[in-house]
Amino acid sequence: MAGAKALILIVIDGLTPSMLEDTLERRTAPALALLSEHGRYRRAISTFPSLTPVCLSALATGAHPDVHEIPHLVWYHRGERRLVEYGSSFGAVRAAGTKQSLIDTVYELNASHLGRNAVTVYEALEDAGLTAAAVNITCYRGRTEHRPTVRFLTRPARGPSRFFFYNLFESDVTGAPLSVRNRPRGTIDAYAAAVGRWLVTRDGFDFLVFYLSDYDYASHAQGPDAAHAALARCDDAVGGLIEAAGGADQFLERYAVILCADHGQTQVDEVVRLQDTFPEAIVTASNRAGMVYSEADADELAERLDGNPGVDVVLYREGEEAVARRGGEELRFTPDGTSGDAAILDHPQGLERAWAALANPNAGELIVSAAAGWEFADLAGRHHAGGGSHGSLLAGDAEVPMLTVGLETLPGSIVEVMPAVLEHFGVAPPAYVRASARV
Repeated sequence: MAGAKALILIVIDGLTPSMLEDTLERRTAPALALLSEHGRYRRAISTFPSLTPVCLSALATGAHPDVHEIPHLVWYHRGERRLVEYGSSFGAVRAAGTKQSLIDTVYELNASHLGRNAVTVYEALEDAGLTAAAVNITCYRGRTEHRPTVRFLTRPARGPSRFFFYNLFESDVTGAPLSVRNRPRGTIDAYAAAVGRWLVTRDGFDFLVFYLSDYDYASHAQGPDAAHAALARCDDAVGGLIEAAGGADQFLERYAVILCADHGQTQVDEVVRLQDTFPEAIVTASNRAGMVYSEADADELAERLDGNPGVDVVLYREGEEAVARRGGEELRFTPDGTSGDAAILDHPQGLERAWAALANPNAGELIVSAAAGWEFADLAGRHHAGGGSHGSLLAGDAEVPMLTVGLETLPGSIVEVMPAVLEHFGVAPPAYVRASARV
């Protein structure tokens, strides 16, 4: 669209709709309140598994895991016969191999793991002659090569033309502080805030992804609706963008906005080790989703989890059909129909999200979604019991706040965000988005 306003996508990792709604009602977040007063709001749906690398890839590509192919926080790479661990916990990273985990998270997620048939919003916009910028987002694949700023990284990364990634890659000298010096006090988001202000001051983009990750970190520790101090810091970061534009009127005149989370969060108090049920298989579990990689009969493997209080639904493929199993009962389904008890997958957009997760070539033979209040221990046995977690099909993990200002559309899912951005700029979406829209 010729003359379209620049657009900022603000992603607050793990922000629940209830937390945002309560904060807006109490008017304790002035920047977020300003956006709400001038925009439209709804509860939208995430992808599955509702884990950050999967969700951020869905936001960037406008697709579920069947297209973008990122299956989990931790998964088994069949081609390379090894585990991929993006950072479930420090212990899990050590268990998988610290150096390889760093390479996978910083480089390979975008360079080789992200599906070749997927198109990122940065690629689509910059191919159309627009300038894209990204701050700290882990799904960043673009056309421009950026050299690292630190010695222990030895190869460039390809991102959007304006690219800022935790001080590791910086396309411009902004003077932003070191991001990782004290995460509990919000220094990663402080880095993002400084870069964002720098970009807005210079009107340095057509599209900016402004990713704030510290809220999720705090929510894991404190609980899904208790991280008030972290949300106040997010509000300050958004307020910094508004101030850098010259105030509310100038900001709203210059920018359209999408504000959302990548996933929700729910309280967890109980932990189960999926690894104990499948000692002969490769099990990748973290937060509230797990995968089992095995050549054994999937139906027999799924039956082992019948009666496990930590398990809500087990998913697997059987020929051309998918199967959802809960409490010994089964629902068989394809994109064209179902057979069995539909209540087994009565989760928000449950059939669509479950089918897409199973259609990912990197998924396990089983995908396990946790029951309410339960979490699956990771490779190192770490968990968030007593705090918040996410990853399952359940509504609390899946629902996200969605707020838009100055856009014609209000996405109902995080996979609808990328197409909404492209529509705003008059750029045609990828073929897989057009095909999905026809269904």
